[in-house]
Amino acid sequence: MSAEIPASREVPKKENRFKVWRQTRPFWAGLLTMIGGVPIAYLPYGDMRLGNATLAMQTTAGAGALIIGVLLITLGFTMWFQPVVRVFAGVATIVLALVSIPVSNFGGLVIGFLFALIGGGMSAAWAPAPPVEETDDAQHDGRPEASEEAGAEPETEVVVAAGVPEQRETYESAAETTTDANGGRNSAG
Repeated sequence: MSAEIPASREVPKKENRFKVWRQTRPFWAGLLTMIGGVPIAYLPYGDMRLGNATLAMQTTAGAGALIIGVLLITLGFTMWFQPVVRVFAGVATIVLALVSIPVSNFGGLVIGFLFALIGGGMSAAWAPAPPVEETDDAQHDGRPEASEEAGAEPETEVVVAAGVPEQRETYESAAETTTDANGGRNSAG
């Protein structure tokens, strides 16, 4: 659990667990990144048979293409299971997708490149939803008049805006070696 993901107060229903899990992380970005890694890793090693003829798309940089593809698949899983590092994973995915153009048959025949590029962009842009504030006294069915008393106006809260943090008062140091502590510069004597 990280500081960004609020703890749930109740266990979601069985049919909603996957939906809740999917909504708390860049799910589609990770999926597109993994889909993009497959053609980038596979196409330099794959071959196609047309009758008796074999069409091989092997390149001299096949090992580099395999490494890029495996890294993209790993970054996709990272987006799923470690959503805190989503921006790093997104930027790394975009860089690897761009590197795959010269290394892996134009980025897996442009298909893998496009999937990885879109997945990386989605991961870098994704942000968790703000937590829903739950109040104990506002237990109603969604209608504002259900929580109000008969004819009474709803209570309003005063929210103090975050201003300038309080300044600490300066104090004189009791050390004999400090002669001047103004502005954070200390000189030992």
